Amino acid sequence: MTYSDKIAIDVHNLAKRFRDVEAVAGASFTVNRSEIFGFLGPNGAGKTTTINMLTGLARPMRGRITYFGRDYTADIKRAQHLMGVVPDESNLYPEMSGFDNLSFCASLYGMGRRVRQERARRLLESFGLAEASHRKFGGYSRGMKRRLTIAAGIIHQPKILFLDEPTSGIDVANARQIRSLIAGLKASGTTVFLTTHYIEEAERLCDRIAFIVNGKIVRMDTTEGLLKQTHDDHIIELTVTRPLDCVPRGIESEITDATFELQSANRLRAFTKSALPLAPLIRALEKCGIAVTEARAIKPSLEDVFVRITGIEAQKMTAEKERKNKQ
Repeated sequence: MTYSDKIAIDVHNLAKRFRDVEAVAGASFTVNRSEIFGFLGPNGAGKTTTINMLTGLARPMRGRITYFGRDYTADIKRAQHLMGVVPDESNLYPEMSGFDNLSFCASLYGMGRRVRQERARRLLESFGLAEASHRKFGGYSRGMKRRLTIAAGIIHQPKILFLDEPTSGIDVANARQIRSLIAGLKASGTTVFLTTHYIEEAERLCDRIAFIVNGKIVRMDTTEGLLKQTHDDHIIELTVTRPLDCVPRGIESEITDATFELQSANRLRAFTKSALPLAPLIRALEKCGIAVTEARAIKPSLEDVFVRITGIEAQKMTAEKERKNKQ
């Protein structure tokens, strides 16, 4: 297999402008066959616009889109048989049952009645929805709706699946189940293009990740490669007795080889390039009138890499998405 045979998606210099706003500014990246590729960034970074161009819902101003070595830029619709698309909001019919929704989606791809009904039954079973197959989709829980929407996206067995925020707004148990389904799709040979606001989810699932900010790809690497950037970092998380609204004044002048970030009202983190003794740190906080109840070493995560590269706090990015879901 040559290098090009390993690539499912090849995007070069892709750009899209809406009036005075350049939503995507010359993005270039590749997605390998049978990998989970994470596309991460804050609201308005260009993630959805990129997916829309890749799936034929928007026309690029410039650039090239290649699937499995063939240029489809001029007419992405010719490649739609290769792809399944799961938007962040369900596009299924609330008045139809789960089974009928899947059967109808299959019919849009020209599948015969017997084949599409058998395929629908198998997906409902494997996605844990068999008992609800004849209930109206509108009565499903949010987690069930996400699972059925993913099933609809793969009813025609696409080679590539675009997943936009697959676990947004659902509970922990359903999110875990959906992540397991995504991992299973990769194991079966499906290439997964995943956008998510949840950095921890990307760290668990993705083989490679691209960070996009203001329409530009600012970093792309394997998850392991990104985490190597924090290999020499040391992080101590401190739980304090009284709420804080900012990093205590004077602490950085007392501990000069560390930087500090407030994680929440009662949690503070110290970042250093070498091991930091706890005693001087605790004494420095006590001088500021702040008592420490707990101190623990934290292993640097992909979230720390994301914050360092983009300058955007991952918690704020997640909060933005959760506020949108509640609206």
